[in-house]
Amino acid sequence: MSDSNKQLEQNSPLKTSNWFASWFDSPYYHVLYKDRNEMEAQIFMDNIVHYLNLPQDSKILDLACGKGRHSIYLNQLGFNVTGADLSSNSITIASLNENETLKFIEHDMRKPFVEKFDAIFNLFTSFGYFENEEDNINTLKAIKDSLTEYGFAVIDFMNVPHVLANLVPEEVKIVDGIEFHIKRYFKDNYIFKEINFYDLGEKFHFIEKVRALNLEEFESMMQKAGIFLLDVFGDYKLRKYHKIESERLILIFK
Repeated sequence: MSDSNKQLEQNSPLKTSNWFASWFDSPYYHVLYKDRNEMEAQIFMDNIVHYLNLPQDSKILDLACGKGRHSIYLNQLGFNVTGADLSSNSITIASLNENETLKFIEHDMRKPFVEKFDAIFNLFTSFGYFENEEDNINTLKAIKDSLTEYGFAVIDFMNVPHVLANLVPEEVKIVDGIEFHIKRYFKDNYIFKEINFYDLGEKFHFIEKVRALNLEEFESMMQKAGIFLLDVFGDYKLRKYHKIESERLILIFK
């Protein structure tokens, strides 16, 4: 879940009411997810910019960019890229890669930009973290309002029916000598991930929580936000979406 806000509980100095504000700002978040597939991410970016037929020098917003892996690659393809994220620590790290056509800023995705973009990408399940559905709708409205007249937006979300059918209830993952004990479950229309580990003699406990949004729910929210859904794909190779078999739910809209 996300390069893409999650509800946080934590027995540590970083305690906060919003897990996504703290967990994404924690160094342990980047440790746990350091092995994300860069090649897969690049193939997706290649496919999506080709599908959208974006000319070079197009202005792209990578919304909820994390440390900027998608932003950096898009910039290498010749695009003018802005990466935005709520996590100040992620933006600090991403900003080390800035140049004349690549910049990073702290930003709340519920708020529109004054600047307009030819394409806005919200990638790797970086949506559905808010408790209030109105916040999710406001995020969609903000994306719509931040597009140029001929701009397109992309949300790359998990395919919930596939995730639930293949949910791994418990696993242990060792990264950089830290033993992460991970528990997953579905409750109250949210998918939870509990993360427990010890480091430097201290016990840590995080909870990720993301709304289990299906295609029909996205369509309903988009209708309320005045958004036109153009196409739906089921994986990073942009193959047809299948409700159960597809790993991703990729939405193209404007």
